[in-house]
Amino acid sequence: MSERTANLMAAMLRLLCAVLLTVAVTGAHADEDYLPPQEAFKFSASMKDAASVEVRFAIAKGYYMYRERFGFAAEGARLGTPQIPPGKVKFDETFQKDVETYRDAVTVTLPVDASGAFTLKVASQGCADKGLCYAPMESVAKLDTRLVPASASAGLAGASTGEMGRIEAALKSGKLLVIVPLFLVLGLGLAFTPCVLPMVPILSSIIVGEGTGIGRKRAFILSLAYALGMALVYTALGIAAGLVGEGLAAALQQPVFLAGFAVLMVAFALAMFDVYQLQMPAFIQNRLLQASGKQAGGKLLGVFAMGAISALIVGPCVAAPLAGALIYISQTRDVLVGGGALFAMAVGMSIPLLLVGISAGTLLPRAGAWMVEVKRFFGVLMLAMALWMVSPLLSVKMQMLGWALLAGGYGAFLLWSRKAGWLAKACGLVFALLGVLQMTGVATGATDPLAPLAKLRGTEVRHVEFRRVKSLAELEAALAQAQGKVVMFDFYADWCVSCKEMERFTFTDARVQAQFDQMVLLQADVTANNDDDKALLKRFRLFGPPGIIFFDKQGQEIPGGRVIGFQNAERFLQALERVNQI
Repeated sequence: MSERTANLMAAMLRLLCAVLLTVAVTGAHADEDYLPPQEAFKFSASMKDAASVEVRFAIAKGYYMYRERFGFAAEGARLGTPQIPPGKVKFDETFQKDVETYRDAVTVTLPVDASGAFTLKVASQGCADKGLCYAPMESVAKLDTRLVPASASAGLAGASTGEMGRIEAALKSGKLLVIVPLFLVLGLGLAFTPCVLPMVPILSSIIVGEGTGIGRKRAFILSLAYALGMALVYTALGIAAGLVGEGLAAALQQPVFLAGFAVLMVAFALAMFDVYQLQMPAFIQNRLLQASGKQAGGKLLGVFAMGAISALIVGPCVAAPLAGALIYISQTRDVLVGGGALFAMAVGMSIPLLLVGISAGTLLPRAGAWMVEVKRFFGVLMLAMALWMVSPLLSVKMQMLGWALLAGGYGAFLLWSRKAGWLAKACGLVFALLGVLQMTGVATGATDPLAPLAKLRGTEVRHVEFRRVKSLAELEAALAQAQGKVVMFDFYADWCVSCKEMERFTFTDARVQAQFDQMVLLQADVTANNDDDKALLKRFRLFGPPGIIFFDKQGQEIPGGRVIGFQNAERFLQALERVNQI
């Protein structure tokens, strides 16, 4: 590794360290000086249900708050008697009397009567153990009773059990020593989901594109640059989504972005086929040469940028850990804890990518004709990625035709190539057969590329039929018409890979469909991400699909019943059996 390349990687690692050291710097500063009141007593408020507000204060270590100093007022709403928990009694030197105080955290439930948006004002006061007493402070929150379900739980409040409950408890603790390891492990689990796996062939193709001279160290450096780009942008995107409260990932799934990324994959594929040499324009290369003295630096920046683009386009689906972090940020505005959780999760998702980089640098052929064949294979893989990216924009028939042409064409090339050995010809035969199967599916009217012969076998799986809901008004009407049945409300989008995985592998299970027969099935297609879609997502504090909400026979959301992210048939069946017994 050259000195310039090492300097560039060191700069990237310094950026990573800066993110992680923010926590340490903040903690160190707290020991040297008094915290500002907004940091010593972090305020947040959210609708617990349509008739009550939950007010929370996260209290820094070495600080405490007074029970008797709480005061509540509202503009546009009437407030009931606040439910303030008892505090710990202590003799206060400042007031020269016994007072009730709180440390670490305090939560107050406040009854509210409002027909829509209102402004809540909370008065409070606290002190530091070192002797400083802060002036009374006022905290303000803008809330809306229409943005929560009518049940006694919404958002994370309703997920008191299961995975979402554990995530909520960890985030509310505010302890990064608990949060970071937890989200690191959760991110590692997410790395093997369909929303992250497509990054593996992208990174592998970048490594193969380096040629025969690449070693383990160089492969690891490229993987690290890619992973850093993905992790940093994933974290930034998550923080922005949490603060803004909108599905930014959904906006990035519009046709123009999907098509643009597909074109980029095709360009990489053609370079793998040696149609041309993919490189930056000369004037950019000259600038990079002047800045770093070597083209390798520009290569690393390009890989870093590809990791960033992949985080934006390839992995937009929402899973339980991501949903928990986004809701926490949106409710508390605590970017440090929420962002730390997101970054830890992104690092966990990156671990398999780093392993792929190391293994690729070790296992790839070093020289000879094999390297040409490997490059061609990854070129085909890039074409497959391009087709996969634009599949939400295509009909099933066009998707199957595309797979038939790609697999059949590559298979025919290998079979007719004079330079291909017996192993390559065997692979060519497999690809050719796959192409024939897809063409058979097109001819017989199959509806699933993964089951092209279903029509011929007469075993086509029965797909679940949902009643589509397009707005909050339609949802309320559908709930009123449920006629005493449990209601399942599914959020779906064409660009959501996990949604389609649930549709193909979970919803088609016979046991799951038997449970569906007892329910009313509603679905919101939020592919367009229009105002009605955003209103539905905001109502249930979701940042994107997949997400499933269950309502009881009275039309109230079932506490702890939400399903966020992909679940296989066995796990999802347990959730269905539980809600059907209510």
